[in-house]
Amino acid sequence: MAASSYLNTAPLIWSFQYGTRRNDVRLVTDAAPARCADLLAGGEVEGALVPIIEYQRIPELKVVPGVCVGSHFTVRSVLLISKNKDLKSVRSVALDASSRTSQTLVKIIFREFLGREPEWATFSPDAQVMLERNDAALLIGDPAMKMPTDDFHVYDLASLWRQFTDTGFVFAMWMARADTVEAISAGARDEGLEQIEKIVSECENDVPLSREEIRKYLFDNITFQVDESLERGMRLYFELAEKHGLIENHRPLDFITS
Repeated sequence: MAASSYLNTAPLIWSFQYGTRRNDVRLVTDAAPARCADLLAGGEVEGALVPIIEYQRIPELKVVPGVCVGSHFTVRSVLLISKNKDLKSVRSVALDASSRTSQTLVKIIFREFLGREPEWATFSPDAQVMLERNDAALLIGDPAMKMPTDDFHVYDLASLWRQFTDTGFVFAMWMARADTVEAISAGARDEGLEQIEKIVSECENDVPLSREEIRKYLFDNITFQVDESLERGMRLYFELAEKHGLIENHRPLDFITS
């Protein structure tokens, strides 16, 4: 299996790294979300925690039900950093190559809700390079939380999505081709969430946040369970991605059953 090693994945992978499922699977954790999708698409792993848009792009995938990396309001780790206060005046956007879901999301926001089509370019997550020749930059994960933002206007993409749609947003889910990947389940998530204090201790030197901020991020900013609002948001996201030509078509969610 593959999953990124961002802070927001820690509760979902703890069981496989240190808990009761640590001997059940081989976990690759040095990959960005987009790379995890490539490993799954290439058959190099049986399951992966991948950007949700990949469900519509990789054939024959199924989704582990109920488990996600999502946000209801403010996610903090998926940000559009802009030189301009008014997003309608943004002419060019540098996109973080790490997550295709967030790339698609920012394009939907501009096309559907702002009525704008800026120039797009894809970069490795280096804000200084990204903003040298672009009005705005999309950053995700830990690099977004490490970014000094005092000199820029910062737009949280989960907050923008909520503002425009009144739904939550799902950024990633576990996916697999096999009918059943028994190790990946809500039980693994729940085991990780029970170890939040250990996770906070392990991660406090990796991100520029205090212990309390890390705890708040994992409990308040991120949600790891799909509810009705998140599912509505996900379905709308797929519909708008198809409408704006970002995927060829969208298919209903097909869940793995045990």
